[in-house]
Amino acid sequence: MTTMSQSELDRAVAAHEAFINRRNGGQRLILRFVTLDGLNLSGRDLREADLSACNLVGCQLVGARLDHANLFGSDLTGADLSKASLVRADLRGVLLRGANLSLADLTEAD
Repeated sequence: MTTMSQSELDRAVAAHEAFINRRNGGQRLILRFVTLDGLNLSGRDLREADLSACNLVGCQLVGARLDHANLFGSDLTGADLSKASLVRADLRGVLLRGANLSLADLTEAD
């Protein structure tokens, strides 16, 4: 499994946000089998991102937008997803032990 630093992740997410907002230089975020433990994604727009089978243990995802995101088989143990939007997100096989889902929107999440 590959490990990403906060600065590497920030660059990739910025490109994804450009993609979501249809700006030049945008690229959909596709991270599969990547370790992102403890990194901060709070408030970021991760709609339609592919984070399948990623390790997101202890990540900060407060207020993150994860609508239609693919989190299949990811480990979100101890992650803070409070106020996050996970509308229609793919959560099959996701580990959420000890995760904070306070005020998270899980409408039609699978």
